Amino acid sequence: MHIAIIGSGTMGSGIAQVAATANCKVKLYDTKKEALEKASNSLDKILNRLIEKGRIDEVEKKRIQGNISYVESLQDLHDADLTIEAIVENLQVKQNVFQELEGIQKKDAIMASNTSSLSIASIASCLKNPERCIGIHFFNPAPLMPLVEIIPAVQTSVKVFNQVFSIIQSWDKVAVKAKDTPGFIVNRVARPFYGEALRIYEEGFEGLPEGEKGFATIDWAMKSIGKFRMGPFELMDFIGNDVNYTVTETVFTAFYFDPRYKPSFTQKRYAEAGYLGRKSGRGYYNYAEGAEKANPIQDEALGNKIFNRILVMLINEAADALFLKIATAKDIDLAMTKGVNYPKGLLKWANEKGIDWCVEEMDKLYDTYREDRYRCSPLLRKMSEKREVFEI
Repeated sequence: MHIAIIGSGTMGSGIAQVAATANCKVKLYDTKKEALEKASNSLDKILNRLIEKGRIDEVEKKRIQGNISYVESLQDLHDADLTIEAIVENLQVKQNVFQELEGIQKKDAIMASNTSSLSIASIASCLKNPERCIGIHFFNPAPLMPLVEIIPAVQTSVKVFNQVFSIIQSWDKVAVKAKDTPGFIVNRVARPFYGEALRIYEEGFEGLPEGEKGFATIDWAMKSIGKFRMGPFELMDFIGNDVNYTVTETVFTAFYFDPRYKPSFTQKRYAEAGYLGRKSGRGYYNYAEGAEKANPIQDEALGNKIFNRILVMLINEAADALFLKIATAKDIDLAMTKGVNYPKGLLKWANEKGIDWCVEEMDKLYDTYREDRYRCSPLLRKMSEKREVFEI
């Protein structure tokens, strides 16, 4: 199979590695020769590390490298069976590229976007044959993260969806189907992990201190009690505080300013200050050489309150995604465990905590704040009344 990847940045290069490893013939396209050289050198280093770890040998390295060619002209992508673009998150730019490609490639070639926030229907609308367009959303780093969200637009043909789903599975990835709505599954359901942590901090919840000690306490609660690999503030610093804020703002706007996705002024101010996280040397934590990380307040009672509040908001979001048919229960839980390494699926967690508990906790929050942000999902309420559990 001939695969074209548009954009040789971290994501595009990662997808090219995945496809080449699966023995596809890959053309990695970029307008800048230096970017292509950088991508080639980066792949060489990655494969050398895999050799050092004993995961591949020199023969496998040469096979993978031999499956990738680096091109600077869109005309070179004429023979692609599947094209995946991984360029700037700008609708007009993506549409311009796809329109040009449509005049170059064969009529049954599939055109896919790796967008994490833009409407697939909007991207497809620029094409004469929009049924060939679909969303294929990988997670970073693409070679390591198993999850891929497959997003058919309203225009996408069933044939194209089935072909793409099969291709991605053949690349040894966990494929899940998501409705073409803002954030798809993961970036929608995960918003409370960051948003509610920031809200708790801003409230000075239960005497929570300001600054790094407050951030560290919330992170400790989610890791020590919730068993998450990283706390929300550590993760925002890892992702990039500016990037995470932009995603939050984009989702908030795309959902017609639903208060559940309301951005935080704390995050906005940190981004404005240039406290972007690890990449800038300072975020919610100070990463300068010799800087001491604040010690959390390791209080079990406080930690449980923090963890339970963030967890129930995550569960509520996952339940609402199921209620609105964004994805199946199985795919929602797969997405959160395989896409962002949650310790368990949120709907499975809901069953363990009890559906009644979820409803009661959400109602307590709503009674306290009287904000639509804390409205309980209708699905949870219905399930509680009928004494049902999630079937996963």
